[in-house]
Amino acid sequence: MRLVLLGPPGAGKGTLAQVLSKDWNVVHVSTGDMLREALKNRTPLGLKAKAFMENGKLVPDEIVIGLVSERLLKKDAERGFILDGFPRTVEQAKELDKEIKKLKMPITTVLYFKTSLPVIIRRLSGRRVCQNCGKNYHVTNFPPKAQGVCDACGGKLIQRPDDKEETIEERLKVYEKETSPLVDYYKKEKLLQEVPGDLDVQELGTHLNEIFKKKGLLDR
Repeated sequence: MRLVLLGPPGAGKGTLAQVLSKDWNVVHVSTGDMLREALKNRTPLGLKAKAFMENGKLVPDEIVIGLVSERLLKKDAERGFILDGFPRTVEQAKELDKEIKKLKMPITTVLYFKTSLPVIIRRLSGRRVCQNCGKNYHVTNFPPKAQGVCDACGGKLIQRPDDKEETIEERLKVYEKETSPLVDYYKKEKLLQEVPGDLDVQELGTHLNEIFKKKGLLDR
């Protein structure tokens, strides 16, 4: 099983990816986590990325693709992977296609989380993050044991500025402009599977298990 997850901010991609990774015993490849690990380990590509980030610039596609390739070459990715947060543009998707063909690890399915605006606003505006360790919480879906305090390190939980309701709609406009063309791209590639992003993670996980069992994909 080799998946790409598509959907707007607040669609629940990251949360579901963690659940599916555990249920299906496949690797969850979050580009954000992968980049932080490369920086921490001071890998050659991580150092290249650091130079761009320190200057406030976007990390070039070729570096991100290189990091993805390095990650997929690790033994734990042989059974499968879930790509979360990449690709974000059609150009990135085309470059990813070239790279995974070299690795002989073609994408099985692309899941598109079709999610309504009220649900997105509710999810994003309720999200909280630890200012020390970066662990994520949600005021209703995944609250900490003590209000406003991180379970892991005791740090203060804060709301990111871009998770405030007044900024969410602008984020969605950016998504529609830059990322939604990927839906058409993967439709043409006959890889797209639309899923109901308004469902909670348990319901959606059950829904996907049923879909993939019928297709026989969980046995691959």
